[in-house]
Amino acid sequence: MKILMDSSGWIEFFMGGPLAEQYAAYLAPRHDHITSTIIVYEVYKKIKREKGEETALLYSGQLSASPVIQLTESIAYLAADVSLQHGLAMADAIVYATARDQEARVVTGDADLKNLPDVIYIKSGKNNS
Repeated sequence: MKILMDSSGWIEFFMGGPLAEQYAAYLAPRHDHITSTIIVYEVYKKIKREKGEETALLYSGQLSASPVIQLTESIAYLAADVSLQHGLAMADAIVYATARDQEARVVTGDADLKNLPDVIYIKSGKNNS
């Protein structure tokens, strides 16, 4: 199965949050992984703010171990269509469109994506926004 881990999953995993083990199961070698450039941005920004640049660069390097899918013109159009159809914010639409373009499933804790086809939603005990 091809997996695109959303930034919420990577951040939970890297920060050792209560759902880190659930996300880790999707990082197992049995899955093919891809990463969207916007996920690199979101993870780097969050980790740098909370843990510093060195840690952010270290973790971002782990993201780059899988193919990093660039935002192409066709993915941008698909993201705009997905955003209009499902009322998604730009970043969520790009993540989802990247997964659709690459025939991957999205693993996420983002409640805005939870009801979309081919999304594996990992629910936390708190309100996801």
